[in-house]
Amino acid sequence: MSGLDTAIAPEERIAAALARLILDPDAPPARHIAVGAASPIPAAACWLVKLMGHPVRLSLLHKRSGNPFTEGTRELFDLTGQGRIDLFFLGGGQIDGQANLNLVGTGEWPGRAVRFPGSFGSAFMYFMTPRTILFREEHSPRVLVEKVDNISAPGVSPPGVFRRGTAQALVTGKCVFRFHPDRARFSLESLHPGETVDSVRDATGFDFDATGDIPATPDPTEAEHALLRGPVKAEMVETYPDFCARVWGSDAAAA
Repeated sequence: MSGLDTAIAPEERIAAALARLILDPDAPPARHIAVGAASPIPAAACWLVKLMGHPVRLSLLHKRSGNPFTEGTRELFDLTGQGRIDLFFLGGGQIDGQANLNLVGTGEWPGRAVRFPGSFGSAFMYFMTPRTILFREEHSPRVLVEKVDNISAPGVSPPGVFRRGTAQALVTGKCVFRFHPDRARFSLESLHPGETVDSVRDATGFDFDATGDIPATPDPTEAEHALLRGPVKAEMVETYPDFCARVWGSDAAAA
């Protein structure tokens, strides 16, 4: 890509894909976006959207200075319950084809075979946020499973159970999936460079739809790449110094 000194990093491609999903004109507007702790790629996507000039409010729980919350996640849950958070991001130790998340652990309850960080507020956020974008860099059958061992947050709910929204999409290190809550199933939306439908199927434990020619996931534009390497990095380096150093070089850590 002309004008840039290095190739596009995988994390930048995922951040740009997340940014496009945030701005999806067919989805409800994302006026107030919250990002949980230890989520540098979603944070990069949100800063990219904001620095592109879109009028979004960002609440970043892991931000070391200027965090909008004085009482931690209790305020986030209060805002979400009031319908004042439009979009959130969730990952999982396991994610299955119905968009169920497992943040507890593998094996029968209580999931002691391999322990994950814990469910925390994932179920509440999944139910009460109009839009949730799922993300996970690792794309393998151990992560994307046919059925999660334990459900921390369900992807869909039975009739009569109140929830404001479901997953919009799942972005991984290999592709972008779109979620269809009406049939509780993913479809393949785009392929990252070097991937094919077959390579994604081989790396995915659940079945999914793939219709017609699947397009390539677009790279960040030159303008987006410049923002990621400059202003986005500057906003993130205090909170995520290791991530910034890994993706954007040692000068990021020094900053």
